Amino acid sequence: MLAVQLAGLLGTAPAGVEEALGLVAGFDDVLVHGFTRIDAERGAALGALAGALASSPLGAAAEDAVGKTTAGSASEEHLTVLAGGRVALLGAVHDALLDGLDTALGRARDSWTRPVPPEREDLLGGCRAWLHELALTGWRGVDHDLVSSADRVIESLLAVPELRRSAVLLDGLAAELRASCPVATADRVPVRRWADLWSRALLLAQAGGRAGAAEPAERVSGRLLVLGVDVHEHDTAVQAQVHAVLEPSGGGGENRLVRASVAAAKVDTISGPSVWKLLGDHPVLLGALAERRVLEVSDMPLLAGGDLVWQDGLAVAGEPADPFTTARLLLAGALAPAVPPLERHPVRISEPVLIEGYTVGDGRLELDGSVLDLDLDRLPSCGPITPELVAASSACVGLVRWDAGRWKVQPLAVQASVRRKPVQAHNGDWALGPTDPKVVKAEARSGNSVSVLRERAGRLLRR
Repeated sequence: MLAVQLAGLLGTAPAGVEEALGLVAGFDDVLVHGFTRIDAERGAALGALAGALASSPLGAAAEDAVGKTTAGSASEEHLTVLAGGRVALLGAVHDALLDGLDTALGRARDSWTRPVPPEREDLLGGCRAWLHELALTGWRGVDHDLVSSADRVIESLLAVPELRRSAVLLDGLAAELRASCPVATADRVPVRRWADLWSRALLLAQAGGRAGAAEPAERVSGRLLVLGVDVHEHDTAVQAQVHAVLEPSGGGGENRLVRASVAAAKVDTISGPSVWKLLGDHPVLLGALAERRVLEVSDMPLLAGGDLVWQDGLAVAGEPADPFTTARLLLAGALAPAVPPLERHPVRISEPVLIEGYTVGDGRLELDGSVLDLDLDRLPSCGPITPELVAASSACVGLVRWDAGRWKVQPLAVQASVRRKPVQAHNGDWALGPTDPKVVKAEARSGNSVSVLRERAGRLLRR
C-alpha cells in the first residue's frame, strides 16, 4: 500500500502549479528591483498576475493596482492588493499539493470555518509604511538607513502582546536585510524568502491587525501520543515542534493530528544538545520526549490550525508509548487539522507519515520500485539521528515536505540495524541530555555554555 502511495506522490505536479509559481516569480522579481523601477517586462509580469486573478474577488482591485503601480503611483493599498494576490496564488498551489498528498495517504482533513476577528484599533500603520518603502526601493536598494528605520516600529509592536506575531516577523526580516547590507553588492538575494516575509507581514498589518488577531481556542483533554519532534534551530532562536495524535478523553470525538511547540531565544554559540537546556521551562514535555511516554493533557487550548498552546502545568507524563506503534495503529485514521488562510504556502506542508520496509541509497528512499528523496539537511544536531543511521534504517516516522518542486521525507525517528543489532532513535531522545557516551564527554569538555551565559547575564543585570 505504501508503495502505491509513494508512486502517487511522485507523479507530475497538479495542473497549474508551475504556471502559478511562474507568476509569483515574476512578482518577486519586481520586488528585487523596486516598484519605482518597473520596465515593460516587469509591468507585463504584474499584468499576468492580475490576469490570473481576474475571475476572483480580487480581480478588479488587482487590475486597478497594476495600472496605478505601473504608472508610478503605487500606494499602500495597491501593494496590499498585489501582496494578497501573490499569497492567494501560493495558497492555491498549497491546496492542490496538500489535496494530492491527502488523497495518496487516504487522510481526512478538517475544514476551516473560523470567522473573521473583529476590528481593533489600528496600531500597525508604521509597519505598513516601512514595508511600503521597502517595496518602492526594492531589495537591491536596501541600505543600513532603511533597515534601521524599522527599529522604532518593531520596538513599539513588541510592547503590545497581541501584536508580537507581527513584531517578530518584522524583526526577522529586518535582521536578514541588515546582515546583507548593502544588498546592492550581495552575491545573491533570497528572492522567494524575502518576498514571502514581506507579503505575509503586509497582510498581517492590515485592518487594525485583524489578520494577526489571536485565534479563539477550544479546550481539549485526553491522551497525547507523540509521533516525533521537529527541531527548528536558528542563530537567535530554537523551537521544538512535537507532532502527535490526540485521543480525546471519554471516548468523545475522533483522534486528531496535532502539534505542540515550545521555543526559546538563544545565541549562536549555543548549539547541539545544549539547546534543550534552553527549553527547561517545559520539563513534563521534555521528559515525555526523552522517555517516550504518553502525555495526559487536561483543558489544553487547541487552535483551529491544529496547534496546542502548550502549558506544561496542564500535562502529566503517563506510561511508555512507542511512537512507531502509535503510527502503525493510529496515524492512518487520525483527522488532520484545517490550514489557516495565511498558512497556505507550499513550504508549510509537513505531514507525518510512517514508512517501512525500504532501503536507502544516494540519499533516496526506495520501496517497491518507488523512490522518494530524503531531506537530511533538516536533521538536528541536538539529537542522535545521523545520515549514516538513516542509511542503515528500514523504517521511519517522518514528515513529507514539498521542496523545490519535489516531495521529500524528513526523518523524525528511525528503526535500523547497526552491527546486526536493532536500534531505534528519535530526535527527542536527548531532550534531558545526550545518552551517547562520546557526546556526553564532548559536552563535558566544552563546558555548560548555557549556565555560563546565564551566570554572565545575571552579573550584568545585578550591576
